[in-house]
Amino acid sequence: MQIKALKLQNFRNHESTLVDWLPHLNVITGPNGAGKTSLIDAIHYLCMSRSFVSNSDQYVILQGESYFMLKGDFSGTVRSEFEVACSYSRGDGKKIFVNDGPLDRLSDLIGMVPVVVLSPDDKRLTREGPIERRSFLDSFISQISNQYLRDLLDYRRIRRQRNSLLQQYANAPHMLEMYLEPWNKQLVDAGASIVDARHKVLEKFKAYLAQDYAMISGMNLTTDLEYKTFCDASVGIEDIKKQYYDKLAESQEKEIEREQTLVGPHRDEIVFYLGDRELRQYGSQGQHRLFALSLKLAQLHYYSDELDDLPIFMLDDVFGDLDPQKTQILLEALKNHPGQIFITSANPVPFEDVIEFDGERNQLIRIEQAEIVGKE
Repeated sequence: MQIKALKLQNFRNHESTLVDWLPHLNVITGPNGAGKTSLIDAIHYLCMSRSFVSNSDQYVILQGESYFMLKGDFSGTVRSEFEVACSYSRGDGKKIFVNDGPLDRLSDLIGMVPVVVLSPDDKRLTREGPIERRSFLDSFISQISNQYLRDLLDYRRIRRQRNSLLQQYANAPHMLEMYLEPWNKQLVDAGASIVDARHKVLEKFKAYLAQDYAMISGMNLTTDLEYKTFCDASVGIEDIKKQYYDKLAESQEKEIEREQTLVGPHRDEIVFYLGDRELRQYGSQGQHRLFALSLKLAQLHYYSDELDDLPIFMLDDVFGDLDPQKTQILLEALKNHPGQIFITSANPVPFEDVIEFDGERNQLIRIEQAEIVGKE
């Protein structure tokens, strides 16, 4: 999959920008604040319906304006040629269009253009709490499985309703049990599917992670991960459901006391290991950085093997934290990957020593004050 052209209006510091992209390596350089990240964040919007930088759509509108509009021309194997547009205004909210036709649900966009983003914020994946890792895993699987995304959205809706019942009938447990029964079945059905999918993907993902960490680090330390959930996830979906019902029964009193659902995939954790030590507790700053980089490279290679279309890979200002040797290794790996790749960099990196900017497959774009000032 690749994007051929991108148009931005009133997006971050871009008033009106049109840029053509090449099918392999697109390197974007320029000073801090020039609008480099905005270009790839716009692509991310068109792939995922949201920013990877900001938590709110209203914060990406150009100052003094009331809306933004993005358009991208894409091509791939499954879909030969198509246009995706995203608009947002403070009055009407966000809308997504594919070939000028509005999508009924924003979630219908997910997986249409698979994308992987590597940014400095990825350090949170290994350093912070489990919500970061669950978010990574949910985004990861949702792009390759529409069923997983549907289960995830259903599970969130069901849990909200179930929590509401726990709060509403906390003082009437005899009535609560009757009202909870149909919601428990829905919770178990959706939750068990989520757990089963997570287990299967992570078991396969381990090999990709080990391979990419060894490649980028040059070290003999082995990597591993442990999926921690409320049950034995390796037994198959029907047995997961049985365990789920048992855990709900065991936790009923606590759930009534706390007025919230306490058992389910919303409390899952993924523990990363380097050697025989837990990375979050014992990893050095450099090990965290390389591990996060390896996670995203492993996601890229997993997608590349599993999907009919290659994903788009975006690296936002990541070379400043790498030494020259790691920079060389990463650039060689990117050069050898057949998919479309976007790199932003404010720091001087010897791109031209590794990448041949031929104007046909690879290009170097220089940007200043949200304007393209040069191409190679």
